[in-house]
Amino acid sequence: MNDKETTIDDLKRMMKEFIDERDWEQYHLPKDVAIALSIEASEILEHFRFKNDKEIEEFLRDDKNKEELGDELADTLMFLVDLARVCKIDLAEATERKLKKSAKKYPKDLVKGKSHKYTHYENKE
Repeated sequence: MNDKETTIDDLKRMMKEFIDERDWEQYHLPKDVAIALSIEASEILEHFRFKNDKEIEEFLRDDKNKEELGDELADTLMFLVDLARVCKIDLAEATERKLKKSAKKYPKDLVKGKSHKYTHYENKE
C-alpha cells in the first residue's frame, strides 16, 4: 500500500473491517472517535516538544523516530477517516469545499508569503 494507490474509501473500508472484526462499532460513536482523534493528534506533538529546528532535523534523520512518528500520524489519520465514516462525510468533497472557502478568505495576491490570520486581511482588498 502507498499514498499514490490508496484512496480515502480504501482507508474507510479498512477501518470498518478492523472495527467489525473486533466488534468495536459500539465504541466508535462520533464523540468517542473525535476524542480519540484529538488524543492521537496530541501524541504527534510530543515528538517535537521542546526541540529546536536543528533537533527536529536530527530527530527526523533517525529511522526509528520516523517510524514512531509515522505510527502517530497513522493513528491520527485512522481516527480522522473513521470519524468521517461514522458521520457520513465525504472527505474529498469536504476538503475541496473548504479549500474554496479558504481561497476566498486568503486571496493569493493579498496573502502570498504572509502568515496572518484571515481577519488581518478583511476590508484590505
